[in-house]
Amino acid sequence: MATYAIGDIQGCFDSLQQLLEKCRFNPARDRVWFVGDLVNRGPRSLETLRFVRDLGAAATTVLGNHDLYLLMAAAGFDRRNKGDTLDDILDAPDCEELMGWLRHRPLCHREGPFCLVHAGLLPQWTTDRARELAAEVEAVLAGPTYLDFMANMWGSEPAAWSDDLEGWPRLRVIVNAMTRMRFCTSEGIMDFKTKGELSSAPAGLMPWFELPNQRSADDVLVTGHWSALGLKIEANLLALDSGCLWGRHLTAIRLEDRELFQVDCALGEARN
Repeated sequence: MATYAIGDIQGCFDSLQQLLEKCRFNPARDRVWFVGDLVNRGPRSLETLRFVRDLGAAATTVLGNHDLYLLMAAAGFDRRNKGDTLDDILDAPDCEELMGWLRHRPLCHREGPFCLVHAGLLPQWTTDRARELAAEVEAVLAGPTYLDFMANMWGSEPAAWSDDLEGWPRLRVIVNAMTRMRFCTSEGIMDFKTKGELSSAPAGLMPWFELPNQRSADDVLVTGHWSALGLKIEANLLALDSGCLWGRHLTAIRLEDRELFQVDCALGEARN
């Protein structure tokens, strides 16, 4: 049995199929972890969502910002952007069923030395603590008041964690760290305006994984979200968004031995 972790797909279904074939993935024997952002911007989001759902126990996926964005759109909190490719899902006869499945996905997954999360973890959190905080969000998202959560989830404030946070601000910080974070100040205050390469960061900002006193440093974080960062493999970080959406690569890593698998992604598929 092997476990393959795969970077952001964002509706690039054909590339996903090519990658799984290259890995010789067998759902009866192997498992696959997805870092989130299954959907949006690529041309085949509906097929991607159905495929991952139908893998059942062979697949583990955490929620990314585009997945949460889809849930908001389906719930009527429509803040659509140019380039979105969600209409096929929203118009599908099984849309409600798919949204029910998506609402029950975790924000982070902890297993052995690995923690799967879309964007990252704030330095104050161990992976065990991150799993506890993720469970707070997951309970609301899967519960009867999830529409209230959707109405209050969007926004970039507060931008830093405090154990004293309560209510929607507390859940919003957890969501933003785990699905949107890239750069922070040295004090752990998240910046959501800077999105490019590491060299583009203004003075006073650094990538979240370089912040001092990381309490998750003894574990291996498996992430995506940051295509401009590209593939980054370190002792305690497997950052797997290698820019499939932008015509670069879709990447998988076999967790047992860190062997990499990649396929080239045609820009025509990625951006239709």
